[in-house]
Amino acid sequence: MQNSVRTLRIGAGLSQADLAKAMGVSRQTINSIENGRYLPSLPLAISLARHFGATVEEVFDVDA
Repeated sequence: MQNSVRTLRIGAGLSQADLAKAMGVSRQTINSIENGRYLPSLPLAISLARHFGATVEEVFDVDA
């Protein structure tokens, strides 16, 4: 599944560590999500989307 977490994070001027802290996860988790090696839980996906003012569907492309 592709996602736009990296693009949104960079656009917001956040480091992986900044976003990880805001989400309550490790920097490695954010890195793994951005690189498609880890699918976040539904609560984490919702939190990421809300953090960026987007829908889950706008952040995570389930068709890719």
